[in-house]
Amino acid sequence: MQLQAIQKGRFTYLWEDNHSLIEQVILSCIKDRKIVDEGHKLLVQGEAVSSLYLVESGRVSMGVTARNGRVFQLGTLECESQLFGEMEFFTGYTCQMDIIALEAIEIAVIDGVLLQQALQLHPHLSLFFASAIAIDYQDTVEIFTRRMLYPIAYNIAYDIYHQHLNDLPVDGFGKHYLEAERFGTSDRVYRRAVKELENLGLISKQRHTIKIENLDALKKYVEQE
Repeated sequence: MQLQAIQKGRFTYLWEDNHSLIEQVILSCIKDRKIVDEGHKLLVQGEAVSSLYLVESGRVSMGVTARNGRVFQLGTLECESQLFGEMEFFTGYTCQMDIIALEAIEIAVIDGVLLQQALQLHPHLSLFFASAIAIDYQDTVEIFTRRMLYPIAYNIAYDIYHQHLNDLPVDGFGKHYLEAERFGTSDRVYRRAVKELENLGLISKQRHTIKIENLDALKKYVEQE
């Protein structure tokens, strides 16, 4: 979730009025700041979470590894005062995803005990967390559901079109095998699906980038499903 005024949802007006207090409370719970290297795991899948992490800027990736070794990458995120570990803070569950720094970034470590005390002192701020978590949850479920119910070629086309509109909650990767993992498949199947979209005249592949060749046709392809 972002430590910023939420721009959607039922209580938008409340965050605009109280954002300075929210920020003040979170910052008062910081117990340490440090710089971590590229590849560092802020949170590790399956491990207990005792602290939350605030990343003011920098890119991270989020992914899940199953017991059979298959990997699903949710995507990458360019952080803007992004808070990680908030869901585990409320549920007490172990971490569901690996959160990995894709570059050297500065993180602020937020003490879970201090945050709990602060929310008990300002209980209405829990409403901010509830709203932000609900929005992130629905965005994430939408991604998982679409990946599960639609063909890979459609999911790739949907992603390309909405990346063009710049309205997706997460971004992709520059490497093919990571993009394949983002669509829950192998590199070979991913390449075949991209080729299918090329043959339809919707896109063209230029080295490591994909270019939209026919935006109207791509939009029609995405919206017809």
